[in-house]
Amino acid sequence: MNINTKRGIKNVTFGLLQQLITIAFGLILPRLFLINYGSEVNGLISSITQIYVYVALLEAGVGTASLQALYRTIAKKNLNATNAIVSATNRYYKRTGILYLVAVLLLAVIYPFVVKTEIDKLTVVSVIVLNGLVGVVNYFFQGKYRILLQAEGKTYLLSILSTVIYILTSASKIILIQFGFNIIAVQAAYFLCNMIQMLFIELYIRKHYKWIDLKAKPDYDSIAQKNSVMLHKIAGLVFSNTDVLILTFLCGFKEVSVYVLFLSFFDMVKSVLFSFIDGVKFNLGQAFHIDRKKYVRMFDAFESYYMTLSFAAYTVLYIFMLPFMRLYTEGVKDINYTDPYVSMLFTAVFLLQAGRGPCSLVIDHAEHFRKTQWRSVTEAVINLVVSLVCVNIWGIYGVLFGTVAALLYRTNDIILYVNNRILNRSAFNSYRRWITNLILFFAFALIASRLPWKLDSYLSIVLWGVISAIVVLSLDFIIISVVERDSFNYAFSVLSQIIKERKNKTQKLSK
Repeated sequence: MNINTKRGIKNVTFGLLQQLITIAFGLILPRLFLINYGSEVNGLISSITQIYVYVALLEAGVGTASLQALYRTIAKKNLNATNAIVSATNRYYKRTGILYLVAVLLLAVIYPFVVKTEIDKLTVVSVIVLNGLVGVVNYFFQGKYRILLQAEGKTYLLSILSTVIYILTSASKIILIQFGFNIIAVQAAYFLCNMIQMLFIELYIRKHYKWIDLKAKPDYDSIAQKNSVMLHKIAGLVFSNTDVLILTFLCGFKEVSVYVLFLSFFDMVKSVLFSFIDGVKFNLGQAFHIDRKKYVRMFDAFESYYMTLSFAAYTVLYIFMLPFMRLYTEGVKDINYTDPYVSMLFTAVFLLQAGRGPCSLVIDHAEHFRKTQWRSVTEAVINLVVSLVCVNIWGIYGVLFGTVAALLYRTNDIILYVNNRILNRSAFNSYRRWITNLILFFAFALIASRLPWKLDSYLSIVLWGVISAIVVLSLDFIIISVVERDSFNYAFSVLSQIIKERKNKTQKLSK
């Protein structure tokens, strides 16, 4: 088993562990916020978080451009070239840290006066500053190191560290809330815990990467596409975060709270699924620059099984979303959290996103940022225009209509572009996988709607959820393996090799 395969397995394993722990606390904390602080504060926190996602645009796409450039130099074991890229990244990030700090201060001064809220201004300012300072320190000290570790396939180290810090942060929040502390104290705990994480990364790099030279001559040419990446990021952020901002200013924090609560549960599943992408994308990225034939086989197998896993996961979530939400928001009377149409629209959004995930990676690996930037802009424009038109008519449904409309365009565009322009083949294989998984989704959803479920407790939801997940995943994987024989054969050969090597290793140790 080569080192990349080992790191890939570690990345997926620890990434999944991180997400499962995140989900566990993610189920506890939002309810505590709702019960103790109300929908108004919950909406405020969510709104500020989304705004900082936009402020992160100051990074100017350096991170993504650097990551793709590092895949190439690390695959070829060129330390000098790697140092040059890390040096350039460091200089850009220091500049970003200064701009980010200015943005935090401006936001703290302006935001409390432009939103309608009953929350006092000191609380709003404090939450803004404590959230923002985490980003400032990140850009100054640890950003370039995180990218280096990702490019080397050591995402598992970041996952382990993030998991420990997340447990510490969440436990601190729960204790503070239970003892009656205000939201400012809770956000201060978040800030302090993140400082511990940044210190650890700094110490780890100094110990294990003594060859890193931040004073090396920077290679700005290697990340020359950062502006195109930034345009992609702007378009992506407009697409991903438009809904919350539109609801904030046109509908109020309570509507934001409903939207974000649904979004948080779907994001939990998405984060688990992304653990598989994070675990293998460095392997795919390096293979793209070394062995294109192997890369195509790896991609086909990954797309087949990642898409199937995603559709199966969202099938189960769709079936149990509303029963769970009824229990989860019991006692919260200020707005309705159990709207079936919101659940349907969110499911459509995340199915469309999941289906295009593998193809999006290919665009990154090929570094076709400049060639595809106008396509991302078109997606963002469609989302923004449709959402603004529809929100005044249908409220929260309207912003989701905008997201679905944009995704229908861009998902098809990505599939066609990747297969036709980069892989130089027909897009038939990708669409066949789509059709197969859609048929399975509708079949299971229809069957579930006819079953006499009794879902009146968390225990019953968990038990039926686990049983359903086993059935759906098993049948989906069997059917996709029959339909996608080449992908199955490749995946089976890789798995067989891993098992064989582990068996041999065990036998040697026993002797």
